[in-house]
Amino acid sequence: MITAAKTQQFRLKSMIVKVYSSMWCRDCRLTKQFLETHGVAYTEIDIDADPTASDEVLRHVGKRAIPQLVIDGEWFQPYAPGRGLLYDELHRRLQIPLPAR
Repeated sequence: MITAAKTQQFRLKSMIVKVYSSMWCRDCRLTKQFLETHGVAYTEIDIDADPTASDEVLRHVGKRAIPQLVIDGEWFQPYAPGRGLLYDELHRRLQIPLPAR
């Protein structure tokens, strides 16, 4: 029997997720922690180690701001200055149910 939880796990593991980040970026670490906590597989692209990555971010979003997520080809900035990581938006975009409050 396939449960809703197993379906959710399969969907999260089959997504193609890239994280543009850097070691010095606190919000990048929080983003990766969120993904790992929820079992989302991702490829990390370190903008300091890959000289073309920063240009890629600039080309797609118009500024050199990290973290940036690319979820199945759609670019998304998972934080807002002054607000921090956008947990509710991450849940929505990844279709992860919000925890009970």
